[in-house]
Amino acid sequence: MARAVINHLRELRARKKWSQAELAKAVNVSRQAINTIENGKHDPSITLAYRIAAALDATITEAFVFTPEER
Repeated sequence: MARAVINHLRELRARKKWSQAELAKAVNVSRQAINTIENGKHDPSITLAYRIAAALDATITEAFVFTPEER
């Protein structure tokens, strides 16, 4: 089954020259949480997705791309 959400966190973090730890601190989660989201092992809640996008000076659609899963 294909992933429903693709993220661009690594690229957006690089644009700001931030580490995972710096992004985690900005959105008040652990570095491990950012790592699992960034590596596609976990999808963030909608609230966290918006907080991450805002911290990275990006829109939600720049940070996260929804792709419908095939059934």
